[in-house]
Amino acid sequence: MSDETGAPDAIDVLDQLRDWLRDNWDPDLTVAQWWERLGVDGWAAPGLPANAYGRGLSRNDVVRVQQTIAEHGAVGAPAGLGLLLAAPTIATHGTQAQIDTFVRDIVTGQRAWCQLFSEPGAGSDLAGLTCRAERDGDQWIINGQKVWTSMGHQADLGMLIARTDPDAPKHQGITWFVIDMHQPGVEVRPLREMTGHAMFNEVFLTDAVVAGDAMIGDLGAGWAVANTTLMHERAGLGAGGGSAGAPTVMPGTIAAQLDRRVGDVAPAPLATTPKAPRSGGRPPSGAKQLADLARSNGRIADPTIRQDLVRLHTLGELGRFNTLRVKAAKAAGHEVPGMANIAKLTMSDMMRLTRDLSLRIVGAAGMLHAYKPEDAGAIVAATGNPALPMVTGMALWAQAPPIYGGTDQIQRNIVGERVLGLPREPGNDRTVPFSELPRNA
Repeated sequence: MSDETGAPDAIDVLDQLRDWLRDNWDPDLTVAQWWERLGVDGWAAPGLPANAYGRGLSRNDVVRVQQTIAEHGAVGAPAGLGLLLAAPTIATHGTQAQIDTFVRDIVTGQRAWCQLFSEPGAGSDLAGLTCRAERDGDQWIINGQKVWTSMGHQADLGMLIARTDPDAPKHQGITWFVIDMHQPGVEVRPLREMTGHAMFNEVFLTDAVVAGDAMIGDLGAGWAVANTTLMHERAGLGAGGGSAGAPTVMPGTIAAQLDRRVGDVAPAPLATTPKAPRSGGRPPSGAKQLADLARSNGRIADPTIRQDLVRLHTLGELGRFNTLRVKAAKAAGHEVPGMANIAKLTMSDMMRLTRDLSLRIVGAAGMLHAYKPEDAGAIVAATGNPALPMVTGMALWAQAPPIYGGTDQIQRNIVGERVLGLPREPGNDRTVPFSELPRNA
């Protein structure tokens, strides 16, 4: 059944999902077997179109699907950039053969992905990239360097944009490829962050090979394909997306989770999970979690703390309502221009507010941080606050979201130029061959 706009009815969809879970969830399956069922039947990525192993659901309804799976106590969809970025990009620009090859392996968790976009000299000015792809018969030879590659050390495949025509203007000589991360010409080096972790990497590509049929979209049209990837990145990272919780198991061959018994990694059903805040698990980053933290140490009596808790809650609600606006606009056959950028900016504001608010709540103890996982116990023992390592880790991490996925300044430029119609910054980079431009200009 569908509503008057033709969109699937959310209640009917969730009823179908609950029936499907009763018939298909089996804790004695392996993770790979469970993800095969979940992905092929369209429940791993229900926001994708039907021809790409999805069900064409709105973002809001996708969140409801995730929550329903969690409530059942089943393992959710494979986490990571494959599902968030690669699958919707390939579904939009790839051939059906590419969808059947790459997207199927994403929704079934067989392959993990990373994003090979940013370079040392091409971050905010991504179109200034210099990584080269040169044709060699029916394949491409790749040489260059990428940086800030999230989870590159656990990736089987990479979303690569490289320059295939240096004599074209810089936005026109770029092509989007799928690259095998396991080959000898790919070297991944970790970058340790100030949190103590090393989620990001730098990647060196030396005569790496990309098959001819791994080009997504047309030759030289990679900037348009990359913008699809970035749109999904900003929407996924932005406020209002919602989540059913942190993933319990990671996809791909390197994580080595596919052969585990799925029941051993399944979460407790959300319907039976206690409401009280837990000592471990997710960071206390939402307004409700931070209110519980403030209540536990008496800081809830501070009126400025309460005021900022309401601010944080309000920003979250605005993000949720904007998501509903997008859903209503799509149902009516149009869109809300710039909403992905606005969501990303809102998320940055929420992260900064969460950082400052959580550190005010924990007080002087916020100066203590466990840079190694094994040191977290000592911090907890010294302070008596089991949430402290997550508070300080999140506070240090809060500097990253306003940068990755396109800086706040880039988001404002996009809204100003593409949505509000303000004049573009002067420059001739859209007409002059890239090879003739000053480097990083």
